[in-house]
Amino acid sequence: MSTAVGRYRRWHVDSRVEVEEEGWLITYLDVITLILVLMVVLLAFAGPGKGKDGQEAQAQGPSAHASGPVPGAPYPGGSIVPPAVPPTSPEAPAASAPAPTPKTLNGLPLDQLGADVEIVMTDDAVRFRISSEILFESGAASLATGGLPVLDRLIPLLNSDPSLRLVVEGHTDGVPIQTERFPSNWELSTARAAAVARYLIERGVAPQRVQASGFADTRPLGSRDNPVDRVHNRRVELTMERAPSSTAKAR
Repeated sequence: MSTAVGRYRRWHVDSRVEVEEEGWLITYLDVITLILVLMVVLLAFAGPGKGKDGQEAQAQGPSAHASGPVPGAPYPGGSIVPPAVPPTSPEAPAASAPAPTPKTLNGLPLDQLGADVEIVMTDDAVRFRISSEILFESGAASLATGGLPVLDRLIPLLNSDPSLRLVVEGHTDGVPIQTERFPSNWELSTARAAAVARYLIERGVAPQRVQASGFADTRPLGSRDNPVDRVHNRRVELTMERAPSSTAKAR
């Protein structure tokens, strides 16, 4: 038996099944992936193509901005506010975002008015909003010395278009006042508006353009109970707008 077993072991060869290796497939997929990544990178560097419309827009661009607006003349559509120049940065805001405030009005800079003047623009009016804390002492209607330079910076803009009416509005907070001179906030807000209007007229603004009104605390910008909002509610607003007669003629 031992001799037979030995012969069997000597001459018998076990059959082995060769397993097909798939390592080449992984290498192939890696190569395809690298090619795709390379194509994406090349397309990103190439950027969007310029069509016919884009070329025409570039050709018309310089001529469209060659001539600026004439100071005092109305802008397209009857607006007194100059159209905002769209930004050229790649990160420009979407079309639905509000237009930025123009830097000039009738050729005069708006960014030199300082942080004490808030500018609110609409198609029909330009509103300059100044805190009463700058122009007046508490409970007083006499212009403070520190507020005069703020008004002086506004005068060139207010005179830039004599055809526009200038409305001066006085606003107070909801805290009651009762003095011999000011029985209520109505008298205080009206006296403050009149003081600002009188100062502007003394500095060259045509009196026939000026209208002064007091609104007490009837038109607050914020809450009447919040101390921070009450500071914003105490203000003087100067609005340049078209007179109703000129608006009716334009229509």
